[in-house]
Amino acid sequence: MKARDILDRKGRRVVTIRSDASIETAVHRLALERIGALVVSEDGEALEGILSERDILHALAREGAAILGPGRRVAEIMTRAVRTCGPHDSVKHLMDTMTRYRVRHLPVVEEGRLIGLVSIGDVVKNRLEEMELETNVLRDVVLAGR
Repeated sequence: MKARDILDRKGRRVVTIRSDASIETAVHRLALERIGALVVSEDGEALEGILSERDILHALAREGAAILGPGRRVAEIMTRAVRTCGPHDSVKHLMDTMTRYRVRHLPVVEEGRLIGLVSIGDVVKNRLEEMELETNVLRDVVLAGR
């Protein structure tokens, strides 16, 4: 299974935010969408960074509630060095990348353009479905052999 297969199942919608948006707006957007990260992009295609719950938590730990004050922008706390994947990368590769770099979201980029986002939840769901299929096949083999 590949990243594109996950996107085909879940959809390719990516929630983005501009780097000049307020951090307070980003927090509200995360809560409203019930997601853990926003891709930072001016046009929805070019990837500038990512803002995760973890980025906000680290900023709060450093600066306290002042981080949510007027004039504070996403660009100040977003992660700029974003780990990405391609649509043809295997789920195993995604799992390895997420584990090695301790990230929970991988933007899927093709020819320099953002085409989707895969989360750790998407990867876990995929793996559970694969394991269930394998279990059912093995059960059918055992029952057929009786």
